[in-house]
Amino acid sequence: MIRVLIADDQAIIAEALAALLRTEPDLEVVALAHSAPDAVRRAAELDPDVVLMDVQMPGADDCKDGIDATRAIVAADAAAKVIVLTTFGRPGYLRRAMEAGAVGFMVKDASADRLVDAIRRVAAGLRVVDPTLAAASLSIGASPLTERETEVLAAAAGGGSSAVIAAATFLSEGTVRNHLSAAIGKLGAASRAEAVRIATDNGWL
Repeated sequence: MIRVLIADDQAIIAEALAALLRTEPDLEVVALAHSAPDAVRRAAELDPDVVLMDVQMPGADDCKDGIDATRAIVAADAAAKVIVLTTFGRPGYLRRAMEAGAVGFMVKDASADRLVDAIRRVAAGLRVVDPTLAAASLSIGASPLTERETEVLAAAAGGGSSAVIAAATFLSEGTVRNHLSAAIGKLGAASRAEAVRIATDNGWL
């Protein structure tokens, strides 16, 4: 049996995936997790063969999303194979997921047959990556933003003032403005809002 952990904060999606996989004689759904830290905790407790990991999930300071959870699971147990399964087929997400140690990357509109086949393939030691997204990821390249610039721009996505962003990131307002200015310049954006959009569209946030 291939033991599968499903990590998705949308309960209806997680339960639908579980119901689908339970119809397969060689797949066993061991648990559902609804946040990034919960996914890491369940993986450590249950030792699944494969983890289906959403990207955008609630997190904590040390495990903000599905990418962070993937990195933590892979670092703790190389035997657990992670397939990132996301609504958003963004090239930047693919690159970040692979760098975190995922061995599969699929979008949620994939067919049930493709998903089941992907689980079996990664359990057998293979990789499963959408070729179109792989090509796009190579053409776009890595994010030009530093870790701090990414953090500040992500905080700016909520539309708060420099003071609000400074409080959220534990930086001075001047430092926040410098990071925002650098990010805007690197992304060729005309404004903070446009920089957030570009970074989000490419999966860099």
